[in-house]
Amino acid sequence: QVQLVESGGGLVQAGGSLRLSCAVSGGIFSVYAMGWYRQAPGKQRELVATITSGGVTDYADSVKGRFTISRDNAKNTVYLQMSSLKPEDTAVYYCNAQFSNSWWGQGTQVTVSS
Repeated sequence: QVQLVESGGGLVQAGGSLRLSCAVSGGIFSVYAMGWYRQAPGKQRELVATITSGGVTDYADSVKGRFTISRDNAKNTVYLQMSSLKPEDTAVYYCNAQFSNSWWGQGTQVTVSS
């Protein structure tokens, strides 16, 4: 049973920074492709950033240059460093793991005030 637990969300002023963490238990973390998604009120869930098992990253255009995804295979954890936050980044952020199946965390709220 693969379980994902996000943490690090909160309230921050525009221009501030936050770091989200996603701890993964069960399975073999190092083989998973990991991703961060977000869902704002009234909107569909959207991809924010991904990182492959080999460390290749990709980002949504809206966060390029501001967000950085990384992983620590020794800690079974994936991170999302968010800088220069904007009010439009406000959403519930979800962690996702994929390897022949797909698993989701419960989400963590990020609120950016103007």
